[in-house]
Amino acid sequence: MKGKKTRTIRDIAGAAGVSPATVSLVLNGKGDISGVTRARVLEAVASLNYVPRVSKSGSEPGATLRFLKIAKHGHTVNRDHSVFISDYIDGMSAEATRRNYTLEVVSFEGQPISTVAESLAGAPIAGVIALGTELSEADIRLIQGLGLPTVFIDTFYQVVDANFVDMNNEDAVHKVLSRFQKQGYERIGFVASHVDTTNFRLRRDAFFTNMARLGLKVREADVLSVESTYDGAYVDTRALLEDGLDLAECYFCTNDIIAYGFIRALKEHGVAIPDDVSIIGFDNLPQSATMEPGLSTIEVSKRKIGYLAVTMLDDLISAAEPQPPVKILVGADLVLRASHERGATHPISRRAPKVAAKLPAD
Repeated sequence: MKGKKTRTIRDIAGAAGVSPATVSLVLNGKGDISGVTRARVLEAVASLNYVPRVSKSGSEPGATLRFLKIAKHGHTVNRDHSVFISDYIDGMSAEATRRNYTLEVVSFEGQPISTVAESLAGAPIAGVIALGTELSEADIRLIQGLGLPTVFIDTFYQVVDANFVDMNNEDAVHKVLSRFQKQGYERIGFVASHVDTTNFRLRRDAFFTNMARLGLKVREADVLSVESTYDGAYVDTRALLEDGLDLAECYFCTNDIIAYGFIRALKEHGVAIPDDVSIIGFDNLPQSATMEPGLSTIEVSKRKIGYLAVTMLDDLISAAEPQPPVKILVGADLVLRASHERGATHPISRRAPKVAAKLPAD
């Protein structure tokens, strides 16, 4: 059986319509090459799965690992989420130091992925860990196609030949819905977001899958969609309430930031948490423990994800030959606080209140 053909710089040059010298300059981050030409070369590199020869010096003590903090649109990688990104970095840094690597952090905000890819071409680094929260499948393939040992965190694609470490969204959402069911709730709502990220999609899919698995009925009106920032979630929820939203008994919110905005809008409209509506979030951000009432939420060890990413990357760097993709999902714990369970004086069998629409002023 024939093995895969080894691609060369000449193959890349032919696919991109440039000279081999131009390809070499792009891959080494040199030369006065236009952005359009660079992008064309990098796209050819990714589409042909070109793997450059990597120097063995990458595995020597003191070699550098680069963490790419990428915010394409900033709806989920922003100041609100800085804590969990710091946790990723803490986990990576501790394990990188233990394995005699230097960890550097490079941030990209609002820049095209081709710019991220250009920064890696010819960089003196042993491997890459990329924050994949806001990356599309095409973005993943472009970065992966550069041939550097690479691990993506905070995202997951089943059919992409790349290395991923992410949270187990299916298991986490099952824990949330099982808890609501155990409490006797029948109308379980979901506060989703129209912002397109892989984990948001996975949690949405997991909501519907697990509702069916648990024999629970989904009411279309109980599935809401809001902006993913705190202010955006608040404004969108307030608009829904002013339109007379018929509230479910409880809601699972896609993440804690959305839950914070959702709860603020509910409180302003006289809805008591958890006596009128119970809520569970996702991420266990520090504010979840200090807000009133404390937010029940999903905890996934971000430090564990960072640690596993470095461990996986070190294996890739040290391997004598190409390795098959590895995809790791880290389990979750449900952290119970006051926001999810009503008191004994408020029986859960009663319907949550319908919020009347506000009438315009005379």
